[in-house]
Amino acid sequence: MNIAEIENKKIAVLLSGGVDSSVVVYEFAKLGLHPDCFYIKIGPEEEEEWDCSSEEDLEMATAVAHKYGCKLEVIDCHREYWDQVTKYTMDKVRAGLTPNPDVMCNRLIKFGAFDEKRGHDYDLIATGHYAQTEIDAEGRKWLVTSPDPVKDQTDFLAQIADWQLRKALFPIGHYMKDEVRIIAEQEHLVNAKRKDSQGICFLGKINYNDYIRRYLGEQPGDVIELETGKRIGEHKGLWFHTIGQRKGMGFGGGPWFVVKKDVAQNILYVSHGYDPETAYKQDFAVHDFHWLTTQVSVVDVTFKIRHTPEYHPATLEWTGEHAFTVHSKEKIHGVAPGQFCVIYDENHHRCLGSGEITV
Repeated sequence: MNIAEIENKKIAVLLSGGVDSSVVVYEFAKLGLHPDCFYIKIGPEEEEEWDCSSEEDLEMATAVAHKYGCKLEVIDCHREYWDQVTKYTMDKVRAGLTPNPDVMCNRLIKFGAFDEKRGHDYDLIATGHYAQTEIDAEGRKWLVTSPDPVKDQTDFLAQIADWQLRKALFPIGHYMKDEVRIIAEQEHLVNAKRKDSQGICFLGKINYNDYIRRYLGEQPGDVIELETGKRIGEHKGLWFHTIGQRKGMGFGGGPWFVVKKDVAQNILYVSHGYDPETAYKQDFAVHDFHWLTTQVSVVDVTFKIRHTPEYHPATLEWTGEHAFTVHSKEKIHGVAPGQFCVIYDENHHRCLGSGEITV
């Protein structure tokens, strides 16, 4: 965190109750600053039906804000989340695609709905993301990767708008996760040993398939072996499966990999074996590419299609202003339409943006 970047700036901290955002507050406190903190409240529509950890999160956030003499305000973004992020997710899965709610949550809620409600009163919005920013010679702000390859979250931020990036501040982005834990323990933070949240942003302990079933129900159909055309079972709905999936299939004679969906016929195609060739792709199309900072002329890149530590080298063949074909140097497992392909420079330092995979 650059002192010049925050000097004389009005700063809001998004405090979730987790250890990362709590250490963000500490980072300001050690500079003698006491920024306003905000807890974004997202809950199920009928809370008694769901097992949600939001009450504990708020207790933790309250304790941390109090410890460092910061005000804490609860901002209710429940309706925006379920209207915007849930709609995006259900529209995509209904179409047979593989969405990423966490990516859209950052764009629509953390840096979107919050800004509309309260963030517009602040110059900068600080979060506990593992990401960094840098300013180039022309004064443009770029999203750059964290030194912790496992925790780096630039892929989750790759759809935010340019104005959102200009307001974003990531005070712990230069740390490794272990260093953040050590700081939390040294500071005796109430959540120092708390486990990282798993699963979809804001869903807490809600199972993703239950989340989908609530809105789309079930729609049984045939499961067919791609190579032989043999029927091997029945699925409960294409939306419960994603390309590349192997676990949780429940069919005998496995292992089976999901390799294709026929939405029109409601057929799930699978391939047999531990590493079937049909589970891999080397070339695939991307559309609606969103540039984070500015459009650049780029051919040789690295990319990710899911939240993993690995970056894959590739060349881009541009087919339009916001569309291209990725030619990966290596075969990639589980490329699924609807996933975001996140593009980085050759050294996977700057995150350039992301677009949706189409085939």
